[in-house]
Amino acid sequence: MASQLSPGPEGDKIVRRKLSDQVLARLRQMIRTGALKPGDAMPSERALMERFGVGRPAVREALQSLHNSGLISISHGERSRVNEITAGTVLDRSDEIARLLLDAVPSNLEHLKQARRMFELGIVRLAAEKATEGDVAELRDLVARQRALLGTDPVPFIQTDMAFHARIAEIADNPIIAAVSVAMLRWLFEYHTALLHWSGKEEITLAEHARIVDRIAAHDAEGAVATMRDHLDRSLELYARSEGPTEAGT
Repeated sequence: MASQLSPGPEGDKIVRRKLSDQVLARLRQMIRTGALKPGDAMPSERALMERFGVGRPAVREALQSLHNSGLISISHGERSRVNEITAGTVLDRSDEIARLLLDAVPSNLEHLKQARRMFELGIVRLAAEKATEGDVAELRDLVARQRALLGTDPVPFIQTDMAFHARIAEIADNPIIAAVSVAMLRWLFEYHTALLHWSGKEEITLAEHARIVDRIAAHDAEGAVATMRDHLDRSLELYARSEGPTEAGT
């Protein structure tokens, strides 16, 4: 009597992959291994068709997938080129998803603020340990530029405020830390750009920024953390009491 095979797991099924998926996998591998480097022009559609033995639709679909994921840039009338991938470019492509996440689940805004607080306290400790005289001078310049914006449109004030916090993150000399810091600031504040208003706390914000710079300049890590904590706690408390907009100071 012939033996009967019992139904196997889903993994036993043979799935025929789309040609475009196979082309996509090959091209990704070429980018990963450096066969195609940042700035390189992609091979022409005809060259790829001949190399992989597929038709133009499979090649075009694979190239579009690479473009959608940010690995290449497609320009009409020009050859597609391989993009340089950095932490910043990866997070830039997450902006729309982040906005959807904040819209869909309001509690995620609180979670993001908590994460940003923990992140900034770690960053300012590193900044106090590593800051050069040049770093301190640039931070003081940003405080002065922000002060010069008092009484004007609140958006440039907020943008300079964001630049101040982003510059502190740059002192860590870690591109991932710098990119995550900028992304968090962008998600928190650009998300509310249409609702920005003056809170009357701008002078307090500027004084706190100046004290943070003083602690960084003195290489006082504990003092910098304590000053930043007070600054963020005040800001987040005001933020939570508003009906959406941030106060003009982070």
